[in-house]
Amino acid sequence: MHVYSVENPDEEAFLRKECNELSNRELKSKKYRELTQKMIETVTDPSQDGVGIAGPQVGVGKRLIVVCRLDKEGEPFVAYANPQIDSTFGGIVDGREGCLSIPGKYGEVPRYQGIIVSYTNPETLERDREVVTDYTARIFQHEIDHTNGILYTDRTDKIWDEQ
Repeated sequence: MHVYSVENPDEEAFLRKECNELSNRELKSKKYRELTQKMIETVTDPSQDGVGIAGPQVGVGKRLIVVCRLDKEGEPFVAYANPQIDSTFGGIVDGREGCLSIPGKYGEVPRYQGIIVSYTNPETLERDREVVTDYTARIFQHEIDHTNGILYTDRTDKIWDEQ
């Protein structure tokens, strides 16, 4: 899939829009399963080599993210529909971030050490919750920001070119 970039003004405008929730009907569709698979293939492609991706980054204005679960055995990439951060804990820590949509740049971004994230389970259509900490929590926060039209560059002025 094509990854939207801030280098294209039309694509940046799309990246800065708040996304809509996925409906239960959408979550049960073959199109949803195909989309999540394509997003995983995109983020894991050697040309991207990312740890997460969000719907708007591939031109989909829906609250959908894919996160590398570095905190789980095998470090699988998992899709989350309609994710939201319910609460935060553990203080704020600065950390290095990059973004597939902001090529060649990195920043020092403040994020919470831990979060409780909820999302719609596409199988049961119920809300599930998880406690996530450390770098995986950072990935979730970064990707959820995308669904709210926020880029990491909006959260810091400590930005530098890739070395």
